[in-house]
Amino acid sequence: MAVPFRRTSKMIKRKRRSHLALKPADLIKCTNCDQNIQQHRVCEHCGFYKGKKVVTVKNDK
Repeated sequence: MAVPFRRTSKMIKRKRRSHLALKPADLIKCTNCDQNIQQHRVCEHCGFYKGKKVVTVKNDK
């Protein structure tokens, strides 16, 4: 069984894992109600997607 000749340093290990960090979600404004939503998703505030009413949303107001 192969064993590394030298110990992997903390710096090398962290550089290797640097791309694994979580990235913040990209948010856009809803074209109907101007709320921040994720791209390619139905707006959970008004129920619109690409300018069309897709889902009926209950208003708690």
